Amino acid sequence: KQFYDSSGGYGVAVARETAWRGRFVRAGINGARRNGPWSLQAGDGLHSVWRDAADAILAARGIGARLRGQRGRTAALPHCRTAALPHGHTATQPHSHTAAGPTPGRHDPIGAMTVFNPAAPSPTPPLDGVRLSKVMAERGLVSRREADEWIEAGWVRVNGQPAVLGQRVGPTAAIEIDPLARTQQAQRVTVLLHKPIGFVSGQAEDGHQPAAVLFVAANRWAEDKVALRFHTGHVRGLAPAGRLDIDSTGLLVLTQDGRIAKQLVGEHSLVEKEYLVRVRPARADEHDLPFPPENMRLLQNGLSLDGQRLKPARVSWANEDQLRFVLREGRKRQIRRMCELVGLEVLGLKRVRIGSVSLGKLPAGQWRYLRPDERF
Repeated sequence: KQFYDSSGGYGVAVARETAWRGRFVRAGINGARRNGPWSLQAGDGLHSVWRDAADAILAARGIGARLRGQRGRTAALPHCRTAALPHGHTATQPHSHTAAGPTPGRHDPIGAMTVFNPAAPSPTPPLDGVRLSKVMAERGLVSRREADEWIEAGWVRVNGQPAVLGQRVGPTAAIEIDPLARTQQAQRVTVLLHKPIGFVSGQAEDGHQPAAVLFVAANRWAEDKVALRFHTGHVRGLAPAGRLDIDSTGLLVLTQDGRIAKQLVGEHSLVEKEYLVRVRPARADEHDLPFPPENMRLLQNGLSLDGQRLKPARVSWANEDQLRFVLREGRKRQIRRMCELVGLEVLGLKRVRIGSVSLGKLPAGQWRYLRPDERF
């Protein structure tokens, strides 16, 4: 059970017992203050201080704690008492053990701890029964892995109530599945991400995170119009379709659809990629000189990298210090190396379009789903 104490420390207390031959064989309070000096944990022969602390916490929650083994049976807490907590904490229990318990957020006299009404919604799943995902798999509804994804997406209800991850249910539990679970899960998704500088396109390398870590519900663009609910199944098998350097920003495509990946990646791809590239002459004494027209012609069609001639590119000035590149291939650090060959230093690079899909107003670090009407 969750609680806060007077110094702002957060804790979780769980009390269990197994009575055998009249003695307290297994009981404990498993939990700890997150930012305080004490923690509670015990096993066989639980010390009375910890046992009293459990009584105090659970009785104040109004859940009828059973913390006494008597002749092989457990007995409900019969009356109140003052329970000593470690390091000077004290807890006085009420004289009447009511089922209602304290109201949510009320400052309770138990050791100056704020306790929360167990009748209020709690993310803590019940401890009795069989794990919901296992029951769903046994009933042939879905695999256990998919069950957890559906539960997390909010597509599962138990006895009319929304299910939570880790929930346990009885054998007669009524389990309902939202029809969206099967229709949306079967849909392969493609995600358009505005990759910020500092993230790599593919696997993590040199301590840098992959851009795919940004694909979470919190980073979804508020103006995304696709009527598709995010769920963890969309993450499985999601892969980048193309490369964007760690020090570059702009449009990055992540997809579960192999057809889209094949369309965008590979030497036979004909899909255009458009970039805005801020440059300056690499030599300081050439900063005020016009860019030679012959070098522009080289950028457009006349350069080779790694002994292989590049495909023709459309290159033009977007403004006085920014070039616009439109390529049909994607070699490693291609634009930067092309600029270096003609005496230009790249100060910034941003991909603004892939095929007919534009970055638009999508903010850096956010993503949206590819619309059904969009084609690369």
